[in-house]
Amino acid sequence: MSMGLIYHDAYLRHEHTPTHPERRERLQYTMDQLREEGVLDDPAVNRLDPSEVTDEQIGRVHTDEYVDRLRSMSATGSGRLSADTHVSEHTWATAKLAAGGVLRGLEAVKSGEVESAFVMSRPGGHHAFADDGHGFCYLNNSAVAIRHLQATTDVDRVLIWDWDAHHGDGTQSIFFDDPSVLVMSTHQDGRTLFPGTGRVDEVGSGAGEGYNVNVPLPPKTTDEAYMEVVSEVFEPVAEQFDPDMVFVEAGQDNHFTDPITDLGVTAQGYVELMASAVDVADRLAGGDIVASLAGGYGIEGGLPYTNLAVIATLLDYETAYIREPAIYEPPVENPDVSDVIERVVDTHSDYWEFP
Repeated sequence: MSMGLIYHDAYLRHEHTPTHPERRERLQYTMDQLREEGVLDDPAVNRLDPSEVTDEQIGRVHTDEYVDRLRSMSATGSGRLSADTHVSEHTWATAKLAAGGVLRGLEAVKSGEVESAFVMSRPGGHHAFADDGHGFCYLNNSAVAIRHLQATTDVDRVLIWDWDAHHGDGTQSIFFDDPSVLVMSTHQDGRTLFPGTGRVDEVGSGAGEGYNVNVPLPPKTTDEAYMEVVSEVFEPVAEQFDPDMVFVEAGQDNHFTDPITDLGVTAQGYVELMASAVDVADRLAGGDIVASLAGGYGIEGGLPYTNLAVIATLLDYETAYIREPAIYEPPVENPDVSDVIERVVDTHSDYWEFP
């Protein structure tokens, strides 16, 4: 298996504050883990350099007013889009490079340069709307890249599986009326976590009605329950949508050690989730799959190991050994998600068939 790893040291330049959850150590610790495990020495791992996205590519998604505002704020080196989303002198360039990283991964897989890709960039993007940003996000990296791919290649239908603990409100908004992009989001229930959106009844609008599938999960949801969602919701809907490309918004903040969320996924759980996405891509999309790091703030306890789990699965490594340090104890609770699944199935039975 050949995998493209998209990374650049310039991703470390943007910073909120030294103690902000979304800080440069998120990438540094993971790169250290990959070196320690020998992943970076594997000839199957192709290091791919990103380029900044262009104004034209950004303009397919974001409004001119918002782009001008963000660019100007970054030029002054100060300001905020929201209380927790700071703008520094490096924000604009780093955000363009992060979107460019996703674009590089999609193009590399589409062209056959690599069989799969993992984009290890920051800042993330799924909380960025067409005309604003918050939740540590500035440009909607996945939307900018997917819109470019659709405009320049024969890729039409793209399946986004956003498994970040936080609902991707920006991505949902951008594709809400678009039947060519199926947005599937498994996230912690918005009644218990930012941004408070992602209800089951947010199904899309107009031609896109039914193409937005939200599965809001209760706190402490573990590996077993996630796999129930995969088999009863994700797989049947994906098979009927029949995508040309599978894109995973790989938020690693479902891990039980994450300091700002409250879910219960383990490193082995991430192996299972990624394996499910790979299987769907292999069966439906000719194997074309790209995963991009989104959230994940357990910088030492969880993130390096969950990123390793995703990357090792893409590379078809033996993954049984991948686990978080033994000093961390996974939760013993396993909330029942059958009610959530039932509500999703009832809501979407007008659009999809379920087993």
